[in-house]
Amino acid sequence: MNDQSNQYQQLVANCWADEAFKQRLLDNPVETLAAEGMSVPEGVTIRVVEDSARALTLVIPAKPDVLSDDQLADVAGGKWGGQVW
Repeated sequence: MNDQSNQYQQLVANCWADEAFKQRLLDNPVETLAAEGMSVPEGVTIRVVEDSARALTLVIPAKPDVLSDDQLADVAGGKWGGQVW
């Protein structure tokens, strides 16, 4: 598992364990992420939403400018980012 996945998992765990932390992340994601050592490139907007049992969020990743042949084969075969969907 890569470092970014580990950071994301820790972020989710913090949200589940600490309601105040979760609220800070919802209210001010860039500042909260920076405090956790996760930089956000300048000019990038971060939106944080919370799923519930009755509301789920489906995120469509940004389309890359160009896909390599391997990436195209993965996507066509149901893979994205190393995961099979």
